[in-house]
Amino acid sequence: MVLAKKALVTGAAGFLGSHLCRRLIADGYEVTGLDNLFTGTKSNIYDLLGNHRFSFVLHDVTQPFWGQFDEIYNLACPASPIHYQKNPVETIKSSVLGMMNMLDLALKTKARLLHTSTSEVYGDPLVHPQVETYWGNVNTIGIRSCYDEGKRCAETLCADYRREYGVDARMVRIFNTYGPNMHPKDGRVISNFIMQALSNEDITLFGDGSQTRSFQYCDDLVEAFRRYMTLDRDVIDAFVARHGLGAAVINTGNPGEYTIKQLAEETLRQIPESTSKLVYAPLPKDDPKRRKPDITLAKELLGWEPKVPLREGLAKTIEYFRRLA
Repeated sequence: MVLAKKALVTGAAGFLGSHLCRRLIADGYEVTGLDNLFTGTKSNIYDLLGNHRFSFVLHDVTQPFWGQFDEIYNLACPASPIHYQKNPVETIKSSVLGMMNMLDLALKTKARLLHTSTSEVYGDPLVHPQVETYWGNVNTIGIRSCYDEGKRCAETLCADYRREYGVDARMVRIFNTYGPNMHPKDGRVISNFIMQALSNEDITLFGDGSQTRSFQYCDDLVEAFRRYMTLDRDVIDAFVARHGLGAAVINTGNPGEYTIKQLAEETLRQIPESTSKLVYAPLPKDDPKRRKPDITLAKELLGWEPKVPLREGLAKTIEYFRRLA
């Protein structure tokens, strides 16, 4: 009898964590989901609570946690500006202390660990598109730095635990991702635009709407997670050395680049009954002007690239928010 692999997912009741838990269960895993429900919600995982291969634990990753796992997926951290700026000290604690606790758990149990970092480590980038060897342009004392710098420190911890203690830590820098289970009031641009359009409210564009983002559908991202975690460490170590990365980190995102105004216009096309109009507001401080991933390394290492075009993914996301209304 082959025993099922055991996975721990932090941030399990969040947008991405809930999708990952479903994928792991579909792949035959026994899954333990941790969440303190600061930004996550149990409604995202109601369908999993009765599954005998899923268990939910109300827990804050800033506190140590113990269990025997084969794989650890560290997703716990507020990820939208509204949420991470609401309590910036807790945000940076979740990134730094949470990372240390998960790395210590991986060290003790010899678990394979995947840490979800962010494109925000690049700040307002001076290099375009962004490559993994770019060190970024981040304001260390700005209103976004609790998240940006917290994630940068978490990457440092991953790299040092890997070098000093041999922990099998892998990192993905996630670019803008969207899909069902997003919080309707998380302040991210896609959820904002959809909710405004469904409510016939004006759609707010910051600046002149010319700043760009690259939008990745959640299923594509989860596929990248799974491919990364199935690779043997020797394969990853050779890849890291060959590319001079210094750590096992890759970009995951959709290289299709859209202006924020284009996104707003596409949202209105897909909600034709909306009477919303485009309005403009000042650009928030430290808001990146351009954001686009270079995914050359992900293609080479994982044989992966996004499959879901924005129009298709946006339609699925709009349908999800319609059901919430």
